[in-house]
Amino acid sequence: MTCIPPGGWPQPQSLYVHVPFCRHRCGYCNFSVIAGRDELQDQYIDAVERELKGIDNSSRDLPLQTIFLGGGTPTRLSAAHLQRLHRAIAEAFPIADDAEITAEANPEDISPECLDALQAIGVNRISLGVQSFNADKLRCLERGHDESIALDAIEAAHQRVGNVSIDLIFGAPNETLATWQNDLSIAAASSISHVSTYALTFEKGTSFWSRRSRGDLAQTDETLELQMYEAAQQQFSSDGWQQYEISSFARESFRCQHNLAYWAGRGWHAVGPGAARFVDGRREVNHRSTTTYLKRMLAGRSATDETETITLEQYARELAAFGIRQLDGIDLSTVHDRTSINLETLLAQTLTKLQSMELVTHQNHHLQLTRRGILFADTVATALLSEPK
Repeated sequence: MTCIPPGGWPQPQSLYVHVPFCRHRCGYCNFSVIAGRDELQDQYIDAVERELKGIDNSSRDLPLQTIFLGGGTPTRLSAAHLQRLHRAIAEAFPIADDAEITAEANPEDISPECLDALQAIGVNRISLGVQSFNADKLRCLERGHDESIALDAIEAAHQRVGNVSIDLIFGAPNETLATWQNDLSIAAASSISHVSTYALTFEKGTSFWSRRSRGDLAQTDETLELQMYEAAQQQFSSDGWQQYEISSFARESFRCQHNLAYWAGRGWHAVGPGAARFVDGRREVNHRSTTTYLKRMLAGRSATDETETITLEQYARELAAFGIRQLDGIDLSTVHDRTSINLETLLAQTLTKLQSMELVTHQNHHLQLTRRGILFADTVATALLSEPK
């Protein structure tokens, strides 16, 4: 039986486009990327054009408020390919005049020509994969830039686009707290308006996973990782900065609107290899392999590899689990209004346990992580998504 929320499923006003091309696959990366195959870009654009044209007309009515070109490395695309991609998006959807349009890029790709190409398609937010400013750490992470290139890219993007975000990784093998604090200090002194910080993870199938298994790489101690996370909180807690999500810090009015749409469960379209979308209560994921994606799309077949229709209870639980990632918390009465599911009754035992562990506060229908809960947010999310044992 199909279950529909009282107000209907939220119509997506966000689009994610996965651009899989990379110069090199970094050792820790488990994303859907393809390195050294730029000759496939024409086929890729053809395939994405077809996928965009195939989106159900009934979900195209509202203008896109956010567009996110992620990867991979979208700036591996030529200016001509970027123009074709933008034209295909504009033909598939109306785009709001004030839409947030983000493009991911590597610092070494930023040039006047690159910025010209991004501005020509309306990009008004650039997310740079800086990861670190430290030479040894960058070498370990197999990145293609140094501190000077990263800072020059930040400044150039700021001068041309204004809204610049960077990603930083902590917990790299042999990284010290002092190294991480220096990364944070350099970032805070730059002209960025947003930063996302992530602990390095060793994912199965990556070369880092294999190297750790052989003893070539050591994983950072959890206690040190916790100190590093708290160092980021301390660095970005003043001077106009605010932590608004578990991994995200922003200057006032520079929160990532695209990610906020994800966390609020508003629904989103997604195209490209490995892209995951949520439309009309269905979660769909495209095939991760770029070559398989291209073969399927160019043969007129669906690229979808996984499909799941979620129940209203699942949706309600997800609204809570993803919503609580935002440090403002979530109003559970709003979840009830959207889904007709009373989580305060359904999760009574779980909420009591989380409060006893001092991980959340729950008052007047408002659920929010405590300072301790921020450090164990994954534990809280898992509890909200799972049946009590």
